[in-house]
Amino acid sequence: MSCDHLICARCAGPVAEGRCPQCRAIRDDLHGRGPGGIPPALIVAALIALLIFSLGLRELVLG
Repeated sequence: MSCDHLICARCAGPVAEGRCPQCRAIRDDLHGRGPGGIPPALIVAALIALLIFSLGLRELVLG
């Protein structure tokens, strides 16, 4: 199922545009998320943070 043709009962806008919280919730339910329900942007942010942490630790150890 796709949200391209669905109209939100709350804001009367297309669900695909995500104008209100209800639209965004329905759109997320229909399109799903990454593995385990974790948004892909959060995974990327965690990997970047891990990289920065490891580079800082390397500098600390190697001096």
